[in-house]
Amino acid sequence: MGLSRKSKKELRKLQKHAAKVWESQQVLLGESGKVAREAGRQLGRFSREDLVPTVQDGYDKYAAPYVDKGVTYANRFVSHKLVPAAGAVVGGALSVWDAAGDTRDRLAKGRGFELDTHKYAKRAEKYGKKATKRLSAKLPTQNDGIGAGGVIAILLGVAAAVGVAYAAWQTLRADDELWVADDPLRAPDA
Repeated sequence: MGLSRKSKKELRKLQKHAAKVWESQQVLLGESGKVAREAGRQLGRFSREDLVPTVQDGYDKYAAPYVDKGVTYANRFVSHKLVPAAGAVVGGALSVWDAAGDTRDRLAKGRGFELDTHKYAKRAEKYGKKATKRLSAKLPTQNDGIGAGGVIAILLGVAAAVGVAYAAWQTLRADDELWVADDPLRAPDA
């Protein structure tokens, strides 16, 4: 069963209209690609010129002083509190070991059991000082690499960049419900 001349004419007309729509869609896609590339360039420029310096200034102003204070306090605590305490404990343990060895030697030689507390206190102090010096020498020196503050600043910068990228994507995404027709709808002629 063949199509009538009128139907063929309408089909050709519909085909031409579809080709025009297709061509306009291709032009629209090309333009939207250009807009997306330009938005990417603008986003990169914004990140380099505005976002990174702002994040760096914020870090320097708000986080860096507290990070520096924390590092200073930790170094002071290790140097002035922990090392002397550990030295005293090690020195005390070594003096007890030494005292036990001396007592064992005296008992073995038959001299009996004697306690000279002053002598043992002096030895404990001497061993404590020696152990403190050894532990202080083994303390690591402060490195100048990236610290916790640097990691926090990088994470904040990445989070801000992701937020800007998400906002740009939401702005530029194709959502059919958001498009407004160029020609207003007309009521059918009666």
